[in-house]
Amino acid sequence: MEINTGRWAARADEGTVLFLIGMRVNRWRSVRDWWPVARAMPGMIRELTGDPDLGLLDTRYVLDPPRGGTLIQYWRSLDDLYGFASAADHTHRPAWTAFFRAAYKGGAVGIWHETYVLGAHENVYVNMPAFGLGRVGELGTTAEMGNRAAGRMRATDSLAEHR
Repeated sequence: MEINTGRWAARADEGTVLFLIGMRVNRWRSVRDWWPVARAMPGMIRELTGDPDLGLLDTRYVLDPPRGGTLIQYWRSLDDLYGFASAADHTHRPAWTAFFRAAYKGGAVGIWHETYVLGAHENVYVNMPAFGLGRVGELGTTAEMGNRAAGRMRATDSLAEHR
């Protein structure tokens, strides 16, 4: 990945979705309960990255030792996220159903998610490759986007007002 030297910031379209989803192993010895949950996610990611029309813009896995991890995802819209999650012909719905039939009851594994629809946001990346919103939004130097965090937040607010 190319490093963008200096200070950069990003803008994303209003309505872009930040989706965080994670898994936590509560009982390591209950492998039969938590392994199917862990194993389901790579297939979903392959499906999503293989078909851009599904609306996933970017995804990144973050380890959360010693019990699990988190996926950080950016989606084109809330409708795209909900559409994928509820469609019986995609990988998520069967995996969710299996989780509730088996792992949910035993408590050996926990899952969580948080969904944010972006309106106002602010960010900065210093000596980084394109990352996070910088991979899915409009990336520019802070000279272009605003040198101060408060200014970048206000610029995002005012962009949303004019749409």
